[in-house]
Amino acid sequence: MIAIITGDIINSEEHKASEWINVLKKQFLKYGKAPTEWEIYRGDEFQLKVAPKEALLVALQIKALIKSVKNLDVRMSIGVGSEDFKGASVSESNGTAYKRSGRIFETLREEKLNLAIATGNEKEDQSLNLMIKLALNFMDEWTSVSAEIIAIALANTKISQQDIAEQLNIKQSAVSQRQKRARLDLVQELLSYYPQTVKRMKS
Repeated sequence: MIAIITGDIINSEEHKASEWINVLKKQFLKYGKAPTEWEIYRGDEFQLKVAPKEALLVALQIKALIKSVKNLDVRMSIGVGSEDFKGASVSESNGTAYKRSGRIFETLREEKLNLAIATGNEKEDQSLNLMIKLALNFMDEWTSVSAEIIAIALANTKISQQDIAEQLNIKQSAVSQRQKRARLDLVQELLSYYPQTVKRMKS
């Protein structure tokens, strides 16, 4: 079982690619090599293969990194399932994970959603997507400075507010305020809940 994240950058035409593409590539390299594990194509679209239990964390890390650039956001779908054919690149491969990711991605723009998941388990999908939809109410509103804090916190769950403050050269109280404003506590709760659902997923 694998997870496929399909995405595109929102408002990319208003920014130089150099503002975000290298950050994205650096992040993707943590999950494997291009083009078998990830690809960026058609300028601002991408596909990434990860372990199912890490899929939501990876998606939220990508969101935080992209939103760290002012006025940018990202639209993503997560498909969990099988990989029945492994091509030379991730975009040439096939299986239920790819199909689910592709199908749900096509609905996002129409539904005005920036993140959704399809696992093949209708009951789980309904619960997860409701939680994600509620979380998007504040995640879509992250400012670039709040998103930067979230990206650091998600990359290292044990990092202290003081360590983040020193890294960004700001006061610890400012880190605390930004984490509260960005609802890091709820993000962490959602991420804690998600892996429990992976065990009940089918390929």
